[in-house]
Amino acid sequence: MTFVGPKPEHLEMFGDKITAKRVARDAGVQTIPSTLHPVASLNEALQFTQQYGYPIMIKAAMGGGGRGMRIVHEASELQEAFDRARSEAMQSFGDDEIYLEKFIANPKHIEVQILADAHGNVMHLFERDCSVQRRNQKVIEFATGRGPANRVASKDL
Repeated sequence: MTFVGPKPEHLEMFGDKITAKRVARDAGVQTIPSTLHPVASLNEALQFTQQYGYPIMIKAAMGGGGRGMRIVHEASELQEAFDRARSEAMQSFGDDEIYLEKFIANPKHIEVQILADAHGNVMHLFERDCSVQRRNQKVIEFATGRGPANRVASKDL
């Protein structure tokens, strides 16, 4: 039987969102402005907001499912959101590392599956719109057909 899936080291690498963003940027994939290292202090967070403004999203590095995430609209909310995100990340994932992203309101969540074999054959399986979510969990995935997602996916593929 042949295993079809990512290598264990890739699963580990992409389980850490900070590492995943760094790998994506190094590969030339455009990403949302973010920190590429764990943010350990409120001062570091303030420096990020000075560069990118508000709103920002605080996110758990090892997180998923909306846990350890906080939207910050202004400086007066930063300390509490910072502390809560770290605490929730530790409780949920056993790791309190967080990073920051510029917040994007009403984003589209588009996924593209890639299939490759040991001989260098690679193909994409088109894109799916996974934007219908409840509590940051996908509810349904749509095959998008001919829409804006196709143009974005084609550009990046």
